[in-house]
Amino acid sequence: MKSLLPLIFLVLTACSEQGNQVQNTSSENDQPTEKLSPLGIDAITTDSLTGHIKVLASDEFEGRAPGTVGEEKTINYLAENFKKAGLQPGNGDSYFQKVPLTSVEAVNQPALTIQSSEGEAIVLNYPSDQVIWTRHQTEQVTLNDSQLVFVGYGINAPERNWNDYDGVDVKGKTVVMLVNDPGYATQNPELFNGNAMTYYGRWDYKFDEAARQGAAGAIIIHDTLPAAYPWSTVSSSWTGPKFDIIREDKGESLSIMESWITKDNAKLLFSKSGLDLDAMYEAAKSADFKAVEMNLKASATIQNKVANVESNNVIAILPGSKYPDEVFLYMAHWDHLGKDPSKEGDNIFNGALDNASGTAGLLTMAEAFASLPEKPERSIVFMAVTAEEQGLLGSAHYAANPVYPLANTVAGLNMDVLKNFGRTNDLVVIGLGMSQLDGYLEAKAKSQNRYLKPDAEAQKGYYYRSDHFELAKLGVPMIYPKGGYDHVEKGFEYGMAKAKEYTDNHYHGPSDEYNESWDMTGSVQDLQLYFMVGQDIANSQDWPEWNEGAEFKAARDAQRAGK
Repeated sequence: MKSLLPLIFLVLTACSEQGNQVQNTSSENDQPTEKLSPLGIDAITTDSLTGHIKVLASDEFEGRAPGTVGEEKTINYLAENFKKAGLQPGNGDSYFQKVPLTSVEAVNQPALTIQSSEGEAIVLNYPSDQVIWTRHQTEQVTLNDSQLVFVGYGINAPERNWNDYDGVDVKGKTVVMLVNDPGYATQNPELFNGNAMTYYGRWDYKFDEAARQGAAGAIIIHDTLPAAYPWSTVSSSWTGPKFDIIREDKGESLSIMESWITKDNAKLLFSKSGLDLDAMYEAAKSADFKAVEMNLKASATIQNKVANVESNNVIAILPGSKYPDEVFLYMAHWDHLGKDPSKEGDNIFNGALDNASGTAGLLTMAEAFASLPEKPERSIVFMAVTAEEQGLLGSAHYAANPVYPLANTVAGLNMDVLKNFGRTNDLVVIGLGMSQLDGYLEAKAKSQNRYLKPDAEAQKGYYYRSDHFELAKLGVPMIYPKGGYDHVEKGFEYGMAKAKEYTDNHYHGPSDEYNESWDMTGSVQDLQLYFMVGQDIANSQDWPEWNEGAEFKAARDAQRAGK
């Protein structure tokens, strides 16, 4: 608990400096029109939203894991409600887009054994000391006496003149890495993105880069503040079946073993290697850092249950009245972590906020648009994607196999975890300042007497952690609003405390269940705002663009130029 206090202090300080100023992000080209209908807004109600959440997060749906009975119930519920609302199937004559996946589950509670140069064997137990797995799509893999190498943050970023792998050959070795990136570690705004995590700070980047470097094993040291979640989240999220795309090489190009270890165990290993972990943290902050070979070798055997799984994205469409080939996209992920039969007591990960709430919001929004007497000029597409919890796999599949051309997708909005503590004066926007879409949010926030605020927890890298990212990196302008913290009656500190309480006690745990004490009026207000934004863009001929300097602008410019 004490370790989180500096983060809260930084967040409070940052937000107090911002005050209640609206971010001036609109331009002459993205001012909203007035083709709005109160009928659609009035259809977005607390009863509708909570009704869907209660069903999707019920024990009957078994935690909504891909490839399970829970998936079947979930996708059928979504399709039935899209159809009931009057929306057409979004993939030809079907509401479903098949997403082929492979499930790889470690079944042997694999130990990680570290051998010192003196012959001492240190056994790290699963999942209290470490969580290891493989993306090799095979029944068994073995890592045998693989030399450990500390590679700092495990980043190779030529455009930033940063390469933690410079001068070291890690082929066949096991790399040990810190979570997040040097910008967060130093709080230097000129280093990476300062406090705001970049994609280089994400675990998926680090594991993929380790594989590109030829590493046989890859270990990330868990640290609660820079990771943005406690060890309990690691032990629940990286155990059980792990899904991946079906790879032609069965994952042979990836590292044999990927792993998290606790910080306490990392300190022990560094000590056994004659190194000081704190000193290595400090050294890794510099672009001059050089990888350090540790006097340790790693071994592990992972026995797997491997199965191909056919999962599904669920897609519905309200065709546009004038420009049906141009699309505005709303999205949310329907999946969660399923259930763990080995866990005593409550073993269902219901995922009520994450993300039954966003999926329920998607259904509620669809019902609202379908209720309009005059349909929007552009098409509105509603997509509930699978396997977000497994690495944004459903959205990545759609991005690679779009039903609607990405060049014709005007923009989109992603909903992942709605707030449950009432109305707020602010609207937090993850990635505020990246695109002209901010102007639409700003105008509609003003109509609700609210103001925009950038992510107060940018160090957690939320923009790279949800499904919009897979479309954004291919060029589609995507916005990711996250409710707010500045409660209309109880203030900012109350909102931050509620968010922190969820992250600390319920995120990716069995206790993320619907509670009648939740106040969803703030989420209804947010959904009404999102409705207005989508309708506004759909009833215009504007093509919102990425702002100069945004990392996805070049992809969009090329995409639109090719039309």
